[in-house]
Amino acid sequence: MELLKNQKFLASSVLVLMLLLVETIGIPATRLTHPQEITAAILIIAAILWVSEWVSLFVVSFLILALELVWLMPELNAAGISVTSQSFFSPFFSNIILLFMGGFVLSTLMQKYGLDIRFAQFILKQTKGNPSKTLFGIILACSFLSMWISNTATTAMMLTMVFPLVRRIPESHVFRKALVLAIPFACNLGGIGTPIGTPPNAIALSYLAERGINLSFSQWMLLTLPFLIIFLLVLWQGLLRMFPAGDLTLDIPQRQTGEFTLKHWAAVSVFVITALGWFIGSGYGLATGTVALFPLIFCFWFGLLDTNDFRGLPWDVLYMVSGGLALGVALNVTGLGSVLISALPLDASPFVLMGITAGVAALMSTFMSNTATAGLIIPLVMNLDFDRNYMMALVLALAMMCSIAMALPVSTPPNAIAFSSRAINSKDMMVTGGLITVVGFITVMAIGPTYWKLMLNIIQ
Repeated sequence: MELLKNQKFLASSVLVLMLLLVETIGIPATRLTHPQEITAAILIIAAILWVSEWVSLFVVSFLILALELVWLMPELNAAGISVTSQSFFSPFFSNIILLFMGGFVLSTLMQKYGLDIRFAQFILKQTKGNPSKTLFGIILACSFLSMWISNTATTAMMLTMVFPLVRRIPESHVFRKALVLAIPFACNLGGIGTPIGTPPNAIALSYLAERGINLSFSQWMLLTLPFLIIFLLVLWQGLLRMFPAGDLTLDIPQRQTGEFTLKHWAAVSVFVITALGWFIGSGYGLATGTVALFPLIFCFWFGLLDTNDFRGLPWDVLYMVSGGLALGVALNVTGLGSVLISALPLDASPFVLMGITAGVAALMSTFMSNTATAGLIIPLVMNLDFDRNYMMALVLALAMMCSIAMALPVSTPPNAIAFSSRAINSKDMMVTGGLITVVGFITVMAIGPTYWKLMLNIIQ
């Protein structure tokens, strides 16, 4: 309790000090306008609170909105920059937020009716106790489920399913670690594959749309799935070599899932129709957020989900994403984003610039929320004056690196859940997660720009 009080005091102190600093002496050694100084202060406050987590991350998003409305907007209008409150409110209920809300409804639907457990159990049954196949089956199940539902929820569910299997392996056998590590890492990677897989994807899509680059659900998957497949194969083979199974034979536990009722079939139908709508909806003029209205309305109208399920949606994640988008609006309208981006080595080649920003994104995501990292970095690079194809490649690389960085227990919630099981230690996670991060960075830099340019020429 004392620690919590200290954290709240530190968070309050940061807020008050930045307000006093900017309103008294400004930000020394800079040539920023007053609106830019205010935006810089909001950025610094958000960055400190996001990194330290002294207060809940969604609270930081509301703080960003409040400061923009009561502190920044009057100064912008006084400086002759016409901006309304709608500019700052709009990120909190945009097409991307609606898309994510639809994704969360599907996630709740799959978990409530046990569709995730049935899928995972089906995959494990096919492995017939072969260690290599079982490890691959776990990776496949985790990654696929994380493309559609929360990677944190998937990790918790899969650990529950796999731990009876792990307990049947002698404690001295290293393959136990491979099975446990596969779960959070595959869940982290799986989010890359769909726009709703992880919040950095939503942030990337939103800013690309502002730049006039509108990627459909299927186009996102076309641009990211090849990388996801490579990362999952590297994870599989890396774990097999670092924690060899030897002549081990696994005993796959069975879990009762009950009868498959009419409601289960209805849940499957909603999932399939929604996914299909996301794939082909753009051809009929339907935005992804518009398609997401279908599961929202149908599930609650016909009783597949109830009011308690709606209240249980992860609203904090939605508002974390919204806060990052609102911060980007301030960076854009004040011009601070252009000022900050000018500090990058713009005279270097675009490839070098991509490498620097992607490396920074990976480093930051190792120690802090990947959503916060994407919310800080992507708005800055959107101020770069590059062509459409390069900008899309840069933002895609950043979004992917935010999800790939997973070297520490604190890097992602799935890592923390797996680490709390005590079946692995921090060194195991650091070595394996560090390898995935490095391989991911090299793969994105080596293949990404060429592949994305080729695909853009095909889909445009």
